[in-house]
Amino acid sequence: MRIALTTYSTKPRGGVVHTLALAEALAAAGAEVSVWTLGRGGDRAFFRPVDPRVDVRVVEFAARDGEDVGERIVRSIEVLHAGFDPAGYDVVHAQDCISANAVGRCVRTVHHLDTFTTPQLAACHERAIVEPFAHVCVSGAVARELADGWGISATVIPNGVDAARFARADPGRWRDRFGRYVVAVGGIEPRKGSLDLLRALALLREELPDVRLVIAGGETLFDHRDYRVRFDRLAGELGVDPVVLGVVDEEELPGLVAGAAAMGFLSTKEGFGLAAMEALAAGVPLVTRELPVLREVFDGAALFAAEPPGMAQAFRSAIGTPDPDRVVRGRELAARHTWTAAARTHLELYRRLTDTHPGGSR
Repeated sequence: MRIALTTYSTKPRGGVVHTLALAEALAAAGAEVSVWTLGRGGDRAFFRPVDPRVDVRVVEFAARDGEDVGERIVRSIEVLHAGFDPAGYDVVHAQDCISANAVGRCVRTVHHLDTFTTPQLAACHERAIVEPFAHVCVSGAVARELADGWGISATVIPNGVDAARFARADPGRWRDRFGRYVVAVGGIEPRKGSLDLLRALALLREELPDVRLVIAGGETLFDHRDYRVRFDRLAGELGVDPVVLGVVDEEELPGLVAGAAAMGFLSTKEGFGLAAMEALAAGVPLVTRELPVLREVFDGAALFAAEPPGMAQAFRSAIGTPDPDRVVRGRELAARHTWTAAARTHLELYRRLTDTHPGGSR
């Protein structure tokens, strides 16, 4: 079976990480897999090496000065559409809004649902939901949102995680560098709940003043500069001096996560929580927001809270009186989520779809 997976970037965002891991697992299962993406800022390859069994196609996307977010996304769709060649694939599977708009008839994974007020972005989001002929969600909670909002029935296929990579990580140099710290992965942006994380850390530090906040990641298409100004202002007001690392090298990330006293995963919207699952694989206590999707995925393995005071209390419990049984449950949960299983279920879906829809997604 020949499969094209499409994504919007070469950078280490959750959907891109998912796309590459799934592609490699599908190739290991015997499929012929191509990954198509846009090469932003001169990129000609992904943020990490990709299994040579996967055919990587990077479509050049030149930077353009003065372009706002809506214009950049519309141009992203146009450039990927012009560069993508669907010929010969049994299945074209888009992993995000941009590539779903760009590649035509396809299967679509809806990782999470967004709310946009800009007409261009709202229209892009809507088309990427209603036009694909089949849908995958990485959690039941998001599948229920699709069913309730659009009457769409999606196949639920949870993410995998490279649990062994995080379980064997050496945290030493990061602990030497930062001491006791809470880690957050994904950058500073509204969807990641970064302001609530600051507020929670300020409350936590009233009792545990040595705990630092370390934030990794942050590559995104959206312009969060105003939010970052608010974040920096609030950090100063609260007396929290976060360490903002930006994008961390792929080889360094497991050690950074494993060295943390806890992970703060306080997203306001999520589809699964891959970074949080990686923390559990490393044996790191997880504090996450009280959301249906995160309760579905992490119940029994994480501490949940809805507001900063409760989040601070959860961090206090996780760091001050860690629960070894919860750590064991977290490691076991991560170990059950394999990319091999995810690839097998995807292949079963693809076979059903190609039997039902001759010609697949072309």
